[in-house]
Amino acid sequence: MTRIKNFSSFLLLAVMVAATATAYAAGNIKIAIDAEFGIPNSTSAQAVRNGAQVAANEINAAGGVLGRKLEIIERDNRAVPARSLNNLRELAADPDVVAVMCARYSPVVVELLPEIHRLKMLMLDPWAAADSIVDNAYSPNYVFRLSLRDSWALQVMMRHALKAGIRKVGILLPNTEWGRSSFKAAESMAAKETHQDIVASQWYNWGDPSMIERYQALRKAGAEAVLFIANDREATLLVKEMASLPKEQRLPLIAHWGLTGGQFFEQSGAALKAVDLSVVQTYSFINKTDPIAQRVLAGLKSVTGNDDPRKVVSPVGVAHAYDLVHLLAKAIKQAKSTDRQAVRNALENLGAHQGLVRQFDKPFTAKRHEALTINEVFMAKYADDGAIEPISQIRH
Repeated sequence: MTRIKNFSSFLLLAVMVAATATAYAAGNIKIAIDAEFGIPNSTSAQAVRNGAQVAANEINAAGGVLGRKLEIIERDNRAVPARSLNNLRELAADPDVVAVMCARYSPVVVELLPEIHRLKMLMLDPWAAADSIVDNAYSPNYVFRLSLRDSWALQVMMRHALKAGIRKVGILLPNTEWGRSSFKAAESMAAKETHQDIVASQWYNWGDPSMIERYQALRKAGAEAVLFIANDREATLLVKEMASLPKEQRLPLIAHWGLTGGQFFEQSGAALKAVDLSVVQTYSFINKTDPIAQRVLAGLKSVTGNDDPRKVVSPVGVAHAYDLVHLLAKAIKQAKSTDRQAVRNALENLGAHQGLVRQFDKPFTAKRHEALTINEVFMAKYADDGAIEPISQIRH
């Protein structure tokens, strides 16, 4: 009798272990977003999350991936590399996390590169634009980007200036990897293609209380326009300071897209109307009538309560994250596994995919971890209602 009881207990235990293992195996596949959620007035991380969630909802409604649901989880790094490093290590220890997505801040991602590759953790980049994030010399490379590159941004920005007859430009940049990457791109573009003069450069630090002295130094050096590399805080500061200047001292600002990752329009207020500001973008929901755009807008309605294309906040983050999640899901299916190395290899060998931003004939290859091209890059302006409207299609 004792033996029977013992056998029954053993059998019950075995069933419980098997059930637990089955439940574990059938757990959600997690995609983490490690980004600047806690920065006041920032909207970039939230935009990435919204785009990723819309894609995950679509995939889950169609049965998930390998019989499992996708789950979007988030970690707040507040744009602090040390916090992001801790988050990355924690996420890498969870076998259900197949990849981590970053957001706006290039300097954070650049600092993570050694640990990303030591941990062999997939990093998907839907926003951060520093060239060195992908051009990182690691082999195999675990970073895949569906976003802008600084070199593309500066090419389009400088061509935009040239089209307006501007041959002398100043450049105002942050003293970060993003600024250095952008400056290198501007110098290369001026020397090799546009033959414009970069009459002066001015560097600022995050948190500086004023931008106007640096701006005025560029103007006095003979700049006819300013190439402006900034996030929303510094952009708001400069626009308000410029609005108080005499009209003849307000040069055109040709901006990188960091300022669109926060409440720049709301914070700038009426001052923005006094300044000629244009900004780089890669996607707009405005006037899009294709079925995928309409589907994503409907998905955003369920996630954010809004389906108005003019009110999509930080649209590039939404669009890029949406496409990246779909490409990741395809790679998991192709690999028939959530093993990060197997998924990494599959990402390099995906077939054609009709995305939101573009038709991808071969999204990535072993030698190219950039899903977009300069052909997707255009200049835009803020409309009176805060919508970011395309103003030109400056093509390579």
